Amino acid sequence: MPTQIDYKAMGERIRHARKAKKLSQEQLAEMCSLSAAHIGHTERGTRIPSLDTIFRISQALEISIDYMLLDSLKNHSDSLANLKSIIEKMPPEKQVSIISTIKALCSYAANAPS
Repeated sequence: MPTQIDYKAMGERIRHARKAKKLSQEQLAEMCSLSAAHIGHTERGTRIPSLDTIFRISQALEISIDYMLLDSLKNHSDSLANLKSIIEKMPPEKQVSIISTIKALCSYAANAPS
């Protein structure tokens, strides 16, 4: 799992979400009290946004911060395969406990407000 944020990939996800809402960079900038140039730099990954900026953009685009920062599930397939491998090596009683915990977390996440 990467230990650094891929700002270029984050910018691409922001651009995709902005375009899905049919917003221009100028409109998003106005909604976030930022400059259009700042939004452009953020989308290109040439500027590291502050936590406040990330929050403002996530609110304006109605997307979660984890979506902005993390890759999609498709890109996490290696991580999921690695977790599966780790769980399969555990004794059966521990597997049941781990799987129950994961299911509970997934249920919580699915019902938690975003």
